[in-house]
Amino acid sequence: MRIATWNVNSVNARLETVLKWFEQAQPDVACLQEIKCVDEKFPAEAFERLGYNVAVHGQKTYNGVAMLSKTPLEDVRKGLPGDDGDDHARYIEAVVSGPNPVRVASIYLPNGNPIGTEKFAYKLAWMERLNAHARALLALEERLVLTGDYNVIPEPQDADNPAAWAGDALFQPETRAAFRALKYLGLTEAYMEVDGAPGGYTFWDYQAGAWQRNHGIRIDHALLSPQAADRLSSVVIHRDVRSWEKPSDHVPVVVELNLDAGPA
Repeated sequence: MRIATWNVNSVNARLETVLKWFEQAQPDVACLQEIKCVDEKFPAEAFERLGYNVAVHGQKTYNGVAMLSKTPLEDVRKGLPGDDGDDHARYIEAVVSGPNPVRVASIYLPNGNPIGTEKFAYKLAWMERLNAHARALLALEERLVLTGDYNVIPEPQDADNPAAWAGDALFQPETRAAFRALKYLGLTEAYMEVDGAPGGYTFWDYQAGAWQRNHGIRIDHALLSPQAADRLSSVVIHRDVRSWEKPSDHVPVVVELNLDAGPA
């Protein structure tokens, strides 16, 4: 099973590019972030024509997440538990059905900038809620993949120029500590498990020739439960998509699980 994550930075504005990648890559499951539209405006029919089942948790102009799957999605949850007053569309979760089901979540973690403001406090509080929910999901002892745009640069090696991010919410000690705390629950970071080489960037800003100069950062991650990590076979960053016409500033990351290797 190939599970993709991609912050598309407005699905309707980049639909031609997104569909082109889907037709080429054929992921079994795809988690999209920053779709920037309400549920009714999501181009579901375009993806259904490619054979995907669609679940959307949208929001006008901002945020928004979606899940697409070649098999039906069950037990769909929209929104991260822990704060009934949070109206940001940043989390959707479902069980990908089939003979070897996998619970998958599409995550768009808050940016948090500027630090020292309520936006940074919201980011850290959101990460605490994610930690609590992940702990509850791990207790189910299922194959679980928590993937998406985490807006976290885990280590200095995950930025071309770490010093440039010293004052950014993505690279603050509190942010990185919260990400480590998630992993310490027993989650495996897929890229670090399979590859881990410096330079595995997933985001290049539109400004100042960041793409051309390779001033990238790695902020799109997949965290796996032990039951899913046992099946992890590869992680591929589709870096070339950043050079396409009208690209997102993020690129797709595809995690492959070998679910046909017998019971686990």
